[in-house]
Amino acid sequence: MASPSATLLLHPVRLRVLQALLGGRRMTTNELQAELTDVPAATLYRHVAALADAEVLTVVDEQRVRGAVERTYAVRLEATEIPPEELATMSVEEHRQAFLAFVAGLLGDFDRYLDRGSRPARRAARSNARTTGGVDLARDGVGYRQAALWLDDAEYAELVEELRRVVQARSDHEPRDGRRRRLVATVLLPG
Repeated sequence: MASPSATLLLHPVRLRVLQALLGGRRMTTNELQAELTDVPAATLYRHVAALADAEVLTVVDEQRVRGAVERTYAVRLEATEIPPEELATMSVEEHRQAFLAFVAGLLGDFDRYLDRGSRPARRAARSNARTTGGVDLARDGVGYRQAALWLDDAEYAELVEELRRVVQARSDHEPRDGRRRRLVATVLLPG
């Protein structure tokens, strides 16, 4: 059995909730439902409640809406990391399942990105008109690459720290005109 943190965090729906809130976003469950349209409302509410109960999500605002309390949630980033000692207790199969959930989340994000452009592109193709609504990987800065680096342990630790610093320096950026929310995922493996 995986540790409670791993079990909690590595569920596909809960991963998507956390991903939706990355970048300092604050959302109500209704707003999450509008973004995660393929997740049934009852399922989404159950998973948001589990994350809030575990204090991975925090309530940042409450509003009375039609007699009910609507909560706005934000993710507590420090609560989203599985401690190294818990990772060390996971079996090979549990790590395989965790990585599968992570990769499935990436595939889902990429599919949703591609689907954003498919409807306008199909309409344009039918009407024989040009569209700017379709996806354009170059314009949107989308990429997926793999590199092999020969590094000793010290050089590897330095690389990981440099990557952490580069991402951290930009992680506090607030939304504003001209900025788009971009997802950055890393996978580091020995070759």
